[in-house]
Amino acid sequence: MATVNYYDVIIKPVVTEKSMAGMADRKYTFLVHTDANKFQIKDAVEKMFEGTKVESVHTINTHGKNKRRGMTTGKTAATKKAIVKLTEDSKDIELFSGL
Repeated sequence: MATVNYYDVIIKPVVTEKSMAGMADRKYTFLVHTDANKFQIKDAVEKMFEGTKVESVHTINTHGKNKRRGMTTGKTAATKKAIVKLTEDSKDIELFSGL
């Protein structure tokens, strides 16, 4: 397993109706590197977004789906999502404020 730096951990934010509803509870959803653990995700969020303090991290592994195009079969990539909850005295993540 290769080392994962903090700037490689968070790939992109997840923008869905369910993740936007979680923002009221200070929960933010990100697509993260599949090899990243909860400690690396917490460290990456606190370093990338100044003034944030992470209370908890929940991760979700999703397996790739089987896809078919004619006779050719394959699989989509496996992904990992992280739901990050911030503390009450933490600043909000500005990336989500305009949505």
